[in-house]
Amino acid sequence: MRYFILTGEASGDLHASNLVRAIVQQDNNAIISAWGGDALAEVGVTILKHIRELAFMGFIEVLSNLFEIVRNFNLCKKQITSFAPDIIILIDYPGFNIRMAKWCNKQGYHVYYYISPQVWAWKSNRVYDIARYTRHCYVILPFEKEFYANYNIDVTYVGHPLVEHILKQKANPIESYPSDKPIIALLPGSRVQEIRNILPTMLKVIDAFPTYQFVIAQAPTISSNLLHAYIGNKNVKIVDGNIYKLLERSKLALVASGTATLETALLQVPQIVCYKANPISVWLARKLVGHKIKYISLVNLIMNKEVVKELIQGDYTEINLIKHITLLLEDSSSILHDYKQLFHLLGSSNASETVASHIINDYRSNQSNISS
Repeated sequence: MRYFILTGEASGDLHASNLVRAIVQQDNNAIISAWGGDALAEVGVTILKHIRELAFMGFIEVLSNLFEIVRNFNLCKKQITSFAPDIIILIDYPGFNIRMAKWCNKQGYHVYYYISPQVWAWKSNRVYDIARYTRHCYVILPFEKEFYANYNIDVTYVGHPLVEHILKQKANPIESYPSDKPIIALLPGSRVQEIRNILPTMLKVIDAFPTYQFVIAQAPTISSNLLHAYIGNKNVKIVDGNIYKLLERSKLALVASGTATLETALLQVPQIVCYKANPISVWLARKLVGHKIKYISLVNLIMNKEVVKELIQGDYTEINLIKHITLLLEDSSSILHDYKQLFHLLGSSNASETVASHIINDYRSNQSNISS
């Protein structure tokens, strides 16, 4: 069968690549094209648009790139029409994917949504669009199934795909990381806007901890030239590729809000969550979200309490970072205890296999009913 996958971010690219591995195990004749990144390319998928060209974050940033986004919609429609897929799989990336779902549905394609957008945070009315324009939605957070049920919409909770991915990574021996000092990892994000807003403050704390080696995890969507422009003469290293290699050898991590906070927690690394964005974008987001959610990090959202410290906007300062780094280096026992509970909450370790099987069987069943 022919599959077209749409994702627009590094985390979605990772989960899509693991889903593709499961698909090709169950469908020997799978032909797959996608909007994605390096992870999908590594598993043999034809990349028609790379995620490094798609990562627009924040209301102001989206508005300033509106014409390019419209061009992307038109390009995607043409590529889907030309490829003529049997199955279209949307992965997160709601601003783009929900709109594409509507168009794909009208064209008669079989559309599936893997990794629900955060409709529980804002724009909850999008649940109806997901239900209307897709054949099924697969959710990865334990509270999402109940959330959809409140709208009388049936979804399938498959567990978080990071669990299976990290377990596989741990099964593979990783060479020792070259450093004569304990490591503090810096994960400043996978978008250019995040690097600009978050990395400079991270770098300011380096001199306060001379007995530690600071190491930046370079996302595949970020150029080393951009990082070096901010680093200057700071004593910090850069690694790209497998961030787990870095995290498994880190004493502590400073992490931009996003999927990386969950990866860090599942690898049992104490962390501080850092977030700073365009003030107008943040103001608009707070107006839209209101008091629906108390936290921004996935770790705290899933556990429904402050497991990891979140330093947001005005609280994200050099002084506060130094304070909370010092506290964590002195004692991280509480956070590590909560991490173990988090791992248990996130379900089984075969999310990709479950989703692939369900999608393939649903499509084949539908085709069988049509032919009969």
